[in-house]
Formats: sequence, structure tokens, C-alpha cells
Amino acid sequence: MISYLEFEKPVAELDQRIAELRAAAEGDDVDISNELKRLEVKSASLLETTYESLSPWQKTQVARHPARPHFRDYVEHAFDEFVPLGGDRTYGEDEAIMGGLARLGGRKVVLIGHEKGNDTASRIRHNFGMGKPEGYRKAIRLMEMAGRFGLPVVTLVDTSGAFPGVEAEERGQAEAIARSTEACLALPVPMVASIVGEGGSGGAVALASAERVLMFEHAVYSVISPEGCASILWRTAEKAPDAAEAMKVTAQDLERLGVIDRIVGEPVGGAHRDPVAAAKALGEAIGEELDMLSRNSADELKRMREERFLKIAG
Repeated sequence: MISYLEFEKPVAELDQRIAELRAAAEGDDVDISNELKRLEVKSASLLETTYESLSPWQKTQVARHPARPHFRDYVEHAFDEFVPLGGDRTYGEDEAIMGGLARLGGRKVVLIGHEKGNDTASRIRHNFGMGKPEGYRKAIRLMEMAGRFGLPVVTLVDTSGAFPGVEAEERGQAEAIARSTEACLALPVPMVASIVGEGGSGGAVALASAERVLMFEHAVYSVISPEGCASILWRTAEKAPDAAEAMKVTAQDLERLGVIDRIVGEPVGGAHRDPVAAAKALGEAIGEELDMLSRNSADELKRMREERFLKIAG
């Protein structure tokens, strides 16, 4: 069952009509195949038209869709031989940020990313993808390991932000995020980061400070959520659509601004409608970027990151 978003209501109504016709036609001698085909073509065309002109706020809703693929889905469909590595060797294991060794089209890589979960139990276990200090310290450990063994680093970013709870602050959340960002910038190996859903605040930047940053077509990336921005500026979250427009959170805006380097297309209707196709497209794009980066020395890679972020800051 597809979970339709508010702006997809016309498509939902057509799809419901198609389902009703199919159910009514079962065991009936009346041939309605032509009518069904006409409605299916109309539904597909309407879906494509709708997704060609999404507003920033609508893209935010797509990026948060409950059925959107997450880290485990990309591991299953885009990578091979994933071996998870847990713990930060200091405090404990944080399942909001996962990582380990993997293969991508024959390349050995260190893979790190946020996992939000796909049902109530797994979302609670993965803390809705909001990393704690031990998660970022685990990421640092894995990046340092990648540097020692000469393995490229691939990150999949999908978080509304780092966990803001008291216990996270007590364990040094800000320091862990800063150190993780520093570890990205200091890597002597290629690093490709991909914003696959939400890229929220420092919790995202800590895994996305790479020399090449990719972004899915309907993903969003910003320093604060549209609701958070609206609450600060207008004292009401109802202004979130206006905030999303002003903040330039979409992949298209961020590519124009030079914040990201490449947009990866999604299946019509969003990655949640065909997770396998979305994962394969992302895997191919990451592989192409790694092939290009493999020609650069460690010093060149560090210089690329330095120039990239100084340009954004300037």
C-alpha cells in the first residue's frame, strides 16, 4: 500500500478508482481493460506532472516519507558484502549511525550512514536517525580506520539533526560533531557523501564534509528544519512552507549555490515508489565519483575539501 502525501490527493483518487474497477471486474464478463488502461496512463501522467513542479515544502514532505528507503535498503540494493562494525570504544553503540566495510561494484569502501528505521519498533531502536555522541565517535573511528587502510569513505546522510537530549549534551554532542567534521576534512582517502533524505543541521554536516556531495532529486539539506526556522522567525510552525522556500533547501537550489555537486534522479513519484531503482542509481553515481577521485593524491583531496568549504563560507 502506498502512503499518499497531501499534495498527491488527485493521484490517490485516480488510483482508488482503478482499484475499485479492478475489484468490480473480478469474475465479471464485461471487458473494462481499455478503461483501466486509460486511467492508469492518466494516473502515471498526473504523478509525473505533479513531481515536476514540487515546491520546497512538498520536497521536504517527500524526503520525510515514511516509506522512503534508508541506510539498510541502500546496503541491500546498492552495496555488497556489508560487514557492520559497532561501538565507539568509549561509551557504547549508537544504532542511529551505522557503519562498516562494504563493496560497491568491486571497490572496497568504508560505508557510514544514518538509519531511521521503517516501523515503530525499529524507529525507536535507531532513534529516528538522530545520532548521539557515541554514533559520531564511531564514525570518527571508522574514518580513521579507512585512512589507515587506504579505503574510500562513502556516507549516506538522512537525519533531521543530531539528538538534542540532555544525555547527549552530557556526553559531549557538540564536540563529537565537530570532531567528526574534522575527521572528514582530514581524510587522506576519497570521500563521497550523499544526502538521501533529510540533511539536517550539524548532524548531517558531520558526515557530509566531503570533496564530493551528491543529493537525491527530492532530498532536502539545511541548517535547521523549516518548522524550526518558522518558529524562530514567525513564532509559528505554520509558516514552514515559507521558510522552506526562503532557506533554499532543495537539491536544485543547492546545486546552483555550489553547496552540492551532483543531483541523482529518483524514480517518478519519489524513491519510496521504487527503492531498488533509487538505490541502484545512487550506487552508480557514487561509483563514478569514486573513480574520478581515485586519481587524486591525499594532499589534493584535502585541498579540494578545503577549497570547497572556504568557497561556500566566503
